[in-house]
Amino acid sequence: MRVSVASFELRVVSASRVVALAMVGAMVLCASAQKKPKRDDQLSGYDKSARATVLHTANLYTMADATTPPISTVTAGHEVVILSHNGPWVSVLANTDAKEDDDDASRPEFTDPGSNPDPSSGWIRDKGVVSTTTPNGDALIFGYAAQLEAEAAEPHPPKDAASAAHLLYRRVAEYFPNSPLAAEAAYRSADIRWQLDKADISTLPSAREQDAMLRPRLYDGELKRVMKYFPQTPQAAKAAYDLIDDKLCGDWQGLPKCPEMETNLYLKYAQQYAGGPKAAEAMYQAAYRQGALVTLYLVDDNGKRSEAAAKNCQAIADQMKQKYPDSDWTERAMSIAFRVAQGVPIYGNDRS
Repeated sequence: MRVSVASFELRVVSASRVVALAMVGAMVLCASAQKKPKRDDQLSGYDKSARATVLHTANLYTMADATTPPISTVTAGHEVVILSHNGPWVSVLANTDAKEDDDDASRPEFTDPGSNPDPSSGWIRDKGVVSTTTPNGDALIFGYAAQLEAEAAEPHPPKDAASAAHLLYRRVAEYFPNSPLAAEAAYRSADIRWQLDKADISTLPSAREQDAMLRPRLYDGELKRVMKYFPQTPQAAKAAYDLIDDKLCGDWQGLPKCPEMETNLYLKYAQQYAGGPKAAEAMYQAAYRQGALVTLYLVDDNGKRSEAAAKNCQAIADQMKQKYPDSDWTERAMSIAFRVAQGVPIYGNDRS
């Protein structure tokens, strides 16, 4: 919740995901009753039933014989196309070195075998292979993705655990679009990639620029697809909240304009997604920024605006108490408002 992608540790596993899983079934069933547009991930040059992924690292052999040296490996989450079965072996086209395409991440990894020579043909053991026709395949893939995501949050995570979780969650949404797990899987996949990219960009000098336009843009295609294909769901609301990151200042540089602008971003979000799982957090972020502005305005010798910011901070905390009485974010906002009223700086050092 940066370091490089290879060593990245997912630091925050959202607590709201537990609640989201309880809600997702009813929400997706409701959404599926409406006519849906044709999904990009359904446009494949191969029969959809032939698409599969693996839940472990599988060796790829030129023939169905484990005594021969493997020619490559297929890692968890990467896709294979099943061509045939031979006892305990499966003949596949394995996309072992496919890279995510930032311009069109929803494009199928396989199109026409004549125009795309990248997939490697070979044999893998018929172990841990989950296809679109595997009973409970959605739960099997989702469960392993959740395990890898949890492992990625540990102090010393397995290599590529986060990226594998990203791909596995994505397979759930692609292979089982009508599953009650599809919306949550799509969001988790998009969120993991977003957090990985955000952490990478944070290591660049431009990450501290005040203007967000002066740093590389985060790829938002996957999050926007969650909002497109699962509208009016908790997952769409969480995806929209992630997108705010790309509009925030890298560094306030002690000037009021950044927290002013960011306050409006969060309040607008909280109004648009008032019933969503991130609404209370968004209001807290707005309260924090108003609390910070109290100090920043004083530095500029603008007492009137400082007083107004203090009142705004208290007003936001009061609204949260009415709307979200059971949220931890409400208590945090109330604490900020109390400290502001007591003259305790929220931004900078308290040297009194």
